[in-house]
Amino acid sequence: MTPYGTELVVERCEPAAAGVRALVLRRPEGGALPSWEPGAHIDLLLGPGLERQYSLCGDPADRHTWRIAVLREPDGRGGSAYVHDRLAPGAAVRVRGPRNHFPLEAAPRYRFVAGGIGITPILPMLAAVEAAGAEWTLLYGGRTRASMAFTGELARYGDRVTLAPQDATGLLDLGPVLDGLPDGTLVYCCGPGPLLDAVEERCPPRALRTERFRPKEPRAGADAEFEVELARSGRTVTVPPGRSVLDAVRAAGVEVLYSCTEGTCGTCETDVLEGVPDHRDSVLTPQEREAGQTMLVCVSRCRGTRLVLDL
Repeated sequence: MTPYGTELVVERCEPAAAGVRALVLRRPEGGALPSWEPGAHIDLLLGPGLERQYSLCGDPADRHTWRIAVLREPDGRGGSAYVHDRLAPGAAVRVRGPRNHFPLEAAPRYRFVAGGIGITPILPMLAAVEAAGAEWTLLYGGRTRASMAFTGELARYGDRVTLAPQDATGLLDLGPVLDGLPDGTLVYCCGPGPLLDAVEERCPPRALRTERFRPKEPRAGADAEFEVELARSGRTVTVPPGRSVLDAVRAAGVEVLYSCTEGTCGTCETDVLEGVPDHRDSVLTPQEREAGQTMLVCVSRCRGTRLVLDL
């Protein structure tokens, strides 16, 4: 995966809800795009220091276009404003990916919970589980009905979809969805942090799959110094308290793909060859953390004095 991305152009852009814009991207000369599966996202490289991740929400069988949807965030850091104000049809944009840290796993039953723009990675999942003949339901909340994207597309699923705008129904009622889950049920949730926190409190960890747009609250505790051996580069770097593995490695002249630096996008996920990571990201599942085979070097550290990474 090139750090500089691939240039695509905006084929179409259209409103998906109040404050939400859907963009369809393609190659300038046409031709096939890389394949992807439900849950995947791409990076938009909008400018120096301005990289943002957006879930693919179109049809994975369409190899010639990618669709994303972007919520304008008035108090954001500039990414959504750039997309809304500058990416008109015909505009060029550099794109990296796709990557998938929220894959759809096979199961006989699913419970989907989405909040706001968190519907985007869920959309292609619904089409996939419907085609597979699985049992499923979706609980979808937003501030208002007008702010909830793609409700027209969801209408075809009938009463399997429950729309719950907060101004009409209050906060999402998670009990009927999550209490007493039958064995083999997987729960997929994407949306704002408070919603994910509430779902995590009620749902068995083995059944839950989440994707966060913002990092979890950082775990308190002192950071000790440790060493990182870079197996492919033949170097060893010291990571002092208050400095990330990513920063220490880059200062040693070793390039690592990265984007958010918050432990949410998964760009910097790196294989761990020796040592025990101290996971502080918002991406890896409990099972992946326990296995300790990878870590996100932008935020995670070491449980001990030494790590060996595949860098």
